[in-house]
Amino acid sequence: MAIDLSFRRKALRTLTNDIGCYVLCDLDQVPIYVGQSVDGIRTRVNRHLTSARSDIIANRQIDVWEIAWVWAYPVDRAAIATLERALFHSFHAVSALMNGKVPIGSESIFHLPAPAQKVQVMKTAVSYTHLTLPTNREV
Repeated sequence: MAIDLSFRRKALRTLTNDIGCYVLCDLDQVPIYVGQSVDGIRTRVNRHLTSARSDIIANRQIDVWEIAWVWAYPVDRAAIATLERALFHSFHAVSALMNGKVPIGSESIFHLPAPAQKVQVMKTAVSYTHLTLPTNREV
């Protein structure tokens, strides 16, 4: 699959730049990293995806081309740390996240909020299920 940088740039422009938490996901929308930003979600995610000042990319914890979806959770500054812990411990229990630091504590929020925004930043792979492949013929 060819990398479509223009698709990624265009998609990132639609991502909110409010402060809050975000989840980076793979093509199957499986969370692979939970983060927070007090500078703006779009700004922080863009740094991850361009390897500019991103520890998880620099330390080769995540390849930027593994990230296909971004889920945004804008919240007030006072709620960021609590939400990040709750998201991390909820998603990490299902599938190991690649965060370098584990948020301390295990915030229990009865019901995690749905993301305010889900933005696809990598095109889905082309499906070839409609093709008929030749079969082996007996000789």
